[in-house]
Amino acid sequence: MKNHIVLFEPLMPANTGNIARTCAGTNTALHLIEPLGFSTDDKMLKRAGLDYWHNVDITYHKDMAAFLEFVGERSLYLITKFAPKIYSDENLASNETGEQFFLFGKETTGLPIELMEELKDACLRIPMNDEHVRSLNLSNTANIIIFEALRQQNFAGLETTHHYDDTDKAQQLNW
Repeated sequence: MKNHIVLFEPLMPANTGNIARTCAGTNTALHLIEPLGFSTDDKMLKRAGLDYWHNVDITYHKDMAAFLEFVGERSLYLITKFAPKIYSDENLASNETGEQFFLFGKETTGLPIELMEELKDACLRIPMNDEHVRSLNLSNTANIIIFEALRQQNFAGLETTHHYDDTDKAQQLNW
């Protein structure tokens, strides 16, 4: 199973950098739909992603139409607070294509309404208190979604137990 995080016209380099770091650590591909609200040379983007950039499988799409053409018949989920379905109720462990894309909206305006209406059955939400918070942080939201997908996939391909090479350190920790 290959997971993909897709950011629609991201505006904040720190969010994108944090998400890129998550992608590097989870073997998740990152897709950026242009226009971007920053340069990919931005120091905040590089700082948030630290030295993991060489481990990120990143694809740029010139616009939403180009991205949708790229996805084709593969599984696509739109992450939006307007969805009737909760993300954890969706089966993210298997699908016919072996790949799934999680599309997140722009930090200020979210996803295009027309797209959400057209693909309403593919929309998922994270429950939250709408009275106090307009939306959750984009990088936090992406982490919640990708780790739920990975949990359902039994964290395939990821290290689930970490072993220290230094025996003395492990003994100090009483492991």
